[in-house]
Amino acid sequence: MAKQTHEFQAETKELLDLMIHSIYTNHEIFLRELISNASDAIDKLHYESLTNQDLLEGDDEYEIFLVPDAASHTLTISDNGIGMNEKELVENLGTIAKSGTKAFMEQLKKAKEGEAKDDKEMIGQFGVGFYSAFMVAEKVTVLTRKAGEKQAYKWESAADGSYTIEEAEKEKHGTSITLTLAKGFYGDDAEENYTDTYKLEGLVKKYSDYVRYPIKMNFTFEETPKDKDGKPIEGAEKVKRTELRTLNSMQPLWTKNKSEIKPEEYNAFFKNQFHEWEDPMEVFHTKAEGTTEYTALLAIPAHAPFNLYYADYEPGLQLYSRHVFIMDKCKDLLPSYLGFVKGLVDSPDLSLNISREMLQQSRELKVIGRALEKHILKALAKKLKNKRDWYETFWGEYGKSLKIGVYNTMYSGASDTRDALKDLLLFTSSRENKLTTLKEYVDRMPESQKKIYYATAKDQETIEHLPQLETLKDKGIEVLYLTDPVDEFCITTLHEYDGKAFHSISQGDLDLEDAESQEVKKETEKLQKDNGDLMKDVKDVLGDKVADVKISSRLKSSAVCLVADEQGPSLSMEQTFKNMDNPMFKAKRILEINPHHALFTKLQSLHDAGKDSQDFKDYCGLLYDQALLIEGILPDNPAEVANKLAELMAK
Repeated sequence: MAKQTHEFQAETKELLDLMIHSIYTNHEIFLRELISNASDAIDKLHYESLTNQDLLEGDDEYEIFLVPDAASHTLTISDNGIGMNEKELVENLGTIAKSGTKAFMEQLKKAKEGEAKDDKEMIGQFGVGFYSAFMVAEKVTVLTRKAGEKQAYKWESAADGSYTIEEAEKEKHGTSITLTLAKGFYGDDAEENYTDTYKLEGLVKKYSDYVRYPIKMNFTFEETPKDKDGKPIEGAEKVKRTELRTLNSMQPLWTKNKSEIKPEEYNAFFKNQFHEWEDPMEVFHTKAEGTTEYTALLAIPAHAPFNLYYADYEPGLQLYSRHVFIMDKCKDLLPSYLGFVKGLVDSPDLSLNISREMLQQSRELKVIGRALEKHILKALAKKLKNKRDWYETFWGEYGKSLKIGVYNTMYSGASDTRDALKDLLLFTSSRENKLTTLKEYVDRMPESQKKIYYATAKDQETIEHLPQLETLKDKGIEVLYLTDPVDEFCITTLHEYDGKAFHSISQGDLDLEDAESQEVKKETEKLQKDNGDLMKDVKDVLGDKVADVKISSRLKSSAVCLVADEQGPSLSMEQTFKNMDNPMFKAKRILEINPHHALFTKLQSLHDAGKDSQDFKDYCGLLYDQALLIEGILPDNPAEVANKLAELMAK
């Protein structure tokens, strides 16, 4: 047959531009597309040959071959797969023209919205991903012969609105696609990049390392001839030597049975794949079959990255579909609080759009994500139960992430996640200064204790000097130490554990129910009533700095302390928001005064002498500033505080 010219529809060039600029954002993935198509063609031949051995024509092995040629500015990708006849060339490589502009745009829109029924089929055939070749080529030539047929055909197009088909000669079945590379095409020096054997080798390793068929390429070297002892011959001219290499590993580690993989193989894989310096802390290798199939190979790095909690940290798992690399940082597979987990997921069931590059928000993806999250949390719970030392090391690196996960459930409403996470939390406790779980704390609570008490401050030392802690210490009541700003947000989100409400020792009344505490409470109420005028006048002096002034039932040796109203944010939460440049959350501050301290007697005498005296006002101000300092809060005017103290000392 003579060469036939087929005219694309007038809008075809516009459609090709759309594919190149809107769908594909990374030009180098053209090689992945063409290799994937070659692999699909070999798959089809393999399955058809199961019932028709004559199709194989005595081929020894399936393979994909790359031939870069800098002299002719070409790159050829060949396979010995099923091949195509003339009709299939028109149907497959003419998909865009056959579909028509309107129909293609509808398919594209459906694929982007995750509604396309056959998008996986579209990916697997020529005619869609194939056109990514025009990102780097000014002309594409396809030479192909279908297995079981004798006639070969040549297809050619410069993406100028038409393509040609003619009969040709080809010794074996399969397809060879030759790209005449465009120099500087779309700002990418394709000639330089894609005829370089080492560049191509890197791209195969990156995108197609686990394609199940060998991807081969010849490497040419110049070397000095060697003598019989293997030593270079002096003065001899260099000669060229060609070496055939297989570029891909073909069998992914994650497809092997776990029983066949040694720990050092997992460690080496993660260090190489994710550029880690140390062996991972833990590896998770899991496989699911059934409605949604996937294999996941995940790891917890030995140390948290320095920028884990900063905006520039990029979480996400590598994503593969049938061993073909799709995406480096898929953020949708794990919730953000598990962003420290590294690894990959390989699934044949993912709903991908026509470019293989953009992943749709599919039901399968969500199913996989939920399953992975549950698997990781169950594994951590098992570690906490059986390997406490390991878990405490993990907690030191990633505990903050789990606490953030609890806080995030306030907005996501994921109660099952919150229930799983609350039993994984660890907090330092006043009991031997050791880490404890909430369950362990509750199991140790005396019957009379109805609440879980906690204290917040910038560090443990500050907490241990809080005057609010004195009464609880005397009674032997255990207190959780919250020293990370996220701790209180986590506790507030949980609200309670096992029916026991959380209670800050610096917020509201302690609500102790033992007989001694009830007696002290009655005494405090009487003192509050007897000193009502004094408390009112101290509050008048302090003005809007405090919401109230009270006689304290919680202080032992300290003169004063600040607590927050039970309704509203705590003092520490107020400081956290302030540090985040968000001062809108203000705690209702309550100044509590110890009626058994010598300063209280002095305050009473100054008040009796005259509530309008400067000495009384100075004492009120200094007591408040003292309470601020105890909380680690700087007074508004430190210099004024220092001057008042100096005056009192001089008196």
